[in-house]
Amino acid sequence: MTRAIKSNDGQTQEAAALEEQLIQCLQPLRPVAIAVSGGVDSLTLSTLAHRALPSGTSAVFHAVSPAVPAEATARVRDFAKQEGWYLTIFNAGEFENEAYRSNPVNRCFHCKHNLYQGINQLSGGTILSGTNRDDLGEFRPGLEAARLFNVRHPYVEAGFTKADVRRLAARLGLGCVAELPAAPCLASRVETGIRIEAETLRFVHRVEQLVAASLKPAVLRCRIRSGAIAVELDPQTLAQLAHDGQLELSHAILRLAESVRTIPAHAEVRFEPYRVGSAFLRA
Repeated sequence: MTRAIKSNDGQTQEAAALEEQLIQCLQPLRPVAIAVSGGVDSLTLSTLAHRALPSGTSAVFHAVSPAVPAEATARVRDFAKQEGWYLTIFNAGEFENEAYRSNPVNRCFHCKHNLYQGINQLSGGTILSGTNRDDLGEFRPGLEAARLFNVRHPYVEAGFTKADVRRLAARLGLGCVAELPAAPCLASRVETGIRIEAETLRFVHRVEQLVAASLKPAVLRCRIRSGAIAVELDPQTLAQLAHDGQLELSHAILRLAESVRTIPAHAEVRFEPYRVGSAFLRA
């Protein structure tokens, strides 16, 4: 059962009520098959479901691909071992899907379609996602794929925002997870119309690791644009990054790009303020 931090204040009572509401949403859905990416939303949902539902009625599914960082997969494995999850790791096969690889504006639909189709073939349970209420205000083509496979969104049904999910993670004793930054798949960094290549995604990840180690930003995305590599940062980090620092990082990024055939030789490095979903180009 869940482990809550003891407190008598109103905020904790509200969090406890939300947690109970979420459990009530989960109960009639069992057995459940939870799609877990390795981020705070899905890890927290899986932890609660495993602790709150009867033994053997929850299973976890994690898809591996070039769009998923290795550390996310390692995190899922670690949690599965720690919590005793029934974990299935599989390849959803989106890189064999030309509709995904061509990177249309609804690329996320094709990715999620492959994901949910794979889980549906591997499990007879109700598929659950970690979508929360805040996600509904963003451009999310994957939600249409979820509808096709009757995927349920317990956080949405229980009224959880992202902040509520983080509070729940802390209540469950998942302090390290509660602080994880948002981390959409690496393919979300590639501008609409630029083909999704594994080599490009590895480069994106290496750039983000490089910049993160150097600047420790609160928010970071490496976007691949037509003829440019855009490093998006939170306003405070961007404001503190002096001209000389930009030049040094630019040179380091371009050195990484030299061995990446999918990055144009003439690409320039830009430092820009972070914008949600800025890689999506819609007419």
